Amino acid sequence: MRKTIIGMIAVVLLTGAAAQAQPLRIDGSTTVGPIADAFAEYFKSIDPKLEITVKKTGSGDGAAALIDSRCDIATMSRFMKDDEFTKAVGNKVLPVAWTVAMDGVCVVVHPSNPVAKLTGEQVRDIYTGKITNWSQVGGPSTPIVVISRDSSSGTYETFETLIMKKAPMAAGVEYVNANPQAQARVKTTQGAVAYVGLGFLEGVKALTIDGVKPSRQTVANGTYPLSRPLFMFTNGFPKLGSPIHKFVTFYLSEKGQELIEAKGFVPLTNY
Repeated sequence: MRKTIIGMIAVVLLTGAAAQAQPLRIDGSTTVGPIADAFAEYFKSIDPKLEITVKKTGSGDGAAALIDSRCDIATMSRFMKDDEFTKAVGNKVLPVAWTVAMDGVCVVVHPSNPVAKLTGEQVRDIYTGKITNWSQVGGPSTPIVVISRDSSSGTYETFETLIMKKAPMAAGVEYVNANPQAQARVKTTQGAVAYVGLGFLEGVKALTIDGVKPSRQTVANGTYPLSRPLFMFTNGFPKLGSPIHKFVTFYLSEKGQELIEAKGFVPLTNY
């Protein structure tokens, strides 16, 4: 009997150890990616045994990964769509949203470009092909190289809704997969224009849109017209005290706010 009890205890302990050894899997938005990376680095500095993987494949891919139980946390720069919720419930997954930070979708140009401000309508006309040269908006006589995120991106969907108003983009628009690619394209191309998250402004110039410049203050108070929340989604409410719960609520802490600010985004808390 004693051996049986000891054996049962060993099984429980081994099962617990195996559960602890499971990596925390995060997948999704390239915008939220830097926040997830910073959180992961901090958590692993506290507990080196904790294994965390962060993939940055786009908001749509993050939603799909959560729906298919291929990740524990989906990072998304947009809210989950109705059809994604339907698929999730069909797979016995209940998405729960955690708003971890605020962001602004910034229209950016090369630092040498003298154009400093545009209206939302002008930006839309650039992306639909009505405006093709910077001289049409007060800049030099230079063709505009138009860069967009791909359609699976949450940033794309925010831009499509708030700027494009569902108008189709011109045939010559160049699509890139991630914020860093859009940022790099503008940094190396004088005539380029693109849109990126607030945390990707190094080496590029953010334009004032409809009279409001993107900043922490204008994003926080909602006056910047392209402000948006950033999310992490979990399958149901995670067990209190679990690594998943600690990770998705870390934005509420002073350290979490510090890391969010360090990445150029706007925290929800204010210490």
